[in-house]
Amino acid sequence: MIKAVSLGPGDESLLTPAARKALEEADVIAGYKGYIELTPPELLEGKEVVSTGMMGEVERVKAAVECARSGKKTVMVCSGDAGIYAMAGLILEILEAEGLLEKIPFEIIPGVAAFNAASALLGAPLMHDFASISLSDLLTPWELIEKRLAAAAGADFVIAIYNPRSRKRHDHLQKALDIIGEFRGPETPVGVVGKAYRQGQSVKAVTLSSVDVEAVDMQTVLIVGNSATRITGGRLLTPRGYHQKYDI
Repeated sequence: MIKAVSLGPGDESLLTPAARKALEEADVIAGYKGYIELTPPELLEGKEVVSTGMMGEVERVKAAVECARSGKKTVMVCSGDAGIYAMAGLILEILEAEGLLEKIPFEIIPGVAAFNAASALLGAPLMHDFASISLSDLLTPWELIEKRLAAAAGADFVIAIYNPRSRKRHDHLQKALDIIGEFRGPETPVGVVGKAYRQGQSVKAVTLSSVDVEAVDMQTVLIVGNSATRITGGRLLTPRGYHQKYDI
């Protein structure tokens, strides 16, 4: 058995009961070393831990699959939700490639995704249709990311931006904001959330023209409002449309 288990954004209170149960029952806990550190220490006690650094995803999943193949109850921990920009897909791909889909039981334990956490801290920016776009071009060509940004902005989606800026990709976020700015006004509300529900958390509601790109890193999620989003009481609100149909 192998399970992709969602840790949520990092605060233990947001670890679901199902995720906790899977961790308690596991023989092996695998994961990126940073996510192993987010796992409650008491749930690691007595477990075999398989950990690799950044860029070691394939190695990590193959090691976890081997543990599961040997009969060990194996868990792959993921930040946020395991099925959103995380490891659930790669586990499924490797099980498929190795002809193990019918031999090794596989389960995904859902969790609180980064855009859920950021949205909750910002107010209610995701009350209408939204798109989630990662600015990492390690696996997706930048030209395709640009097309997706333009399509989402042109269709007036609220846009959640993952992996906005790193040392190697220091200019991607500004390029993305410039693309969105072709379709949105400079006063469009933008929520900038760093380290949601973790030590060092920061939450800001700014405008599209005033985003401090230099203050953004890989642990930041941005939520760019649509044409209806506004800042009220310091919070972002994207109306669902009730005010158009009902007297509120």
